[in-house]
Amino acid sequence: MLTINEFQMVSDFIYRRTGIRFESKKNYFLAKRVNKRMEEVSLGSVAEYVRMLRFSDPDGAEFQKLVELLTINETYFFRDFPQLQAFAEHCLMELIEEKAARGEKRLRVWSAGCSTGEEPYTLAIILREMVEDFKDWKVEILASDIDCGALQAAEKCTYGSRSIRDVPREYLDRHFTRMPGGSYKISKEIKKMVEFEYINFASKEILRNKRGFDFIFCRNVLIYFDEFSRKQLVDQFYIALEKGGYIFLGSSESVGRINTAFKLRRVEGYLVYQKV
Repeated sequence: MLTINEFQMVSDFIYRRTGIRFESKKNYFLAKRVNKRMEEVSLGSVAEYVRMLRFSDPDGAEFQKLVELLTINETYFFRDFPQLQAFAEHCLMELIEEKAARGEKRLRVWSAGCSTGEEPYTLAIILREMVEDFKDWKVEILASDIDCGALQAAEKCTYGSRSIRDVPREYLDRHFTRMPGGSYKISKEIKKMVEFEYINFASKEILRNKRGFDFIFCRNVLIYFDEFSRKQLVDQFYIALEKGGYIFLGSSESVGRINTAFKLRRVEGYLVYQKV
């Protein structure tokens, strides 16, 4: 365990760099990961480690290694199926009709906090399956995360049985190739739909440059942030969305108290947030 002062020192440093806030009940979780990094760099005290992060880590490589220990990458394909169903069968279809009526055939989706890639590839599969005249549309999926290791795994696009356990059989046959050893690799057609990018949500400049999205998926990410950081991030997402666009959150998350500009809609029993 970290002392109160050590915990405050480390958690404040992480918060300033990433916007991620660790509460005191996360002391053991944080201590275990900080101690692991201290052993790797042969430092004996938390104060020394934080000093190294501040003054002797110019390219941020050590801090990145710490961050990658702190982020949880538990995910799988077609996670939270009812929400994806609301997206695919209602929100997406509605938006496609509106865009087609205007002669506009471009869709942009942002998987913000994409982890090892299961979410953006799921969205790519859904878009390819649901948009009837898919070849006539320009579809772009941005997938971002703060964990470089997770992004590298996503680029490899090879997954074990745990990740693909909820993939419908017809989609598995159509969009995956079974590899020697039992793993599954995403098809080239799906992979090329997704562009991966490292994004730290504490970087206001990078977020300000993100514009023109029809859908943003930010599921189980806001739980890492305090009220102030959540509000700032959701405000940026609101700006990044096109009018009529949607943001999808984790089942335990809400933007209602953070940003009242979104309209809360019930779609087939599922709550979604729309920019109006």
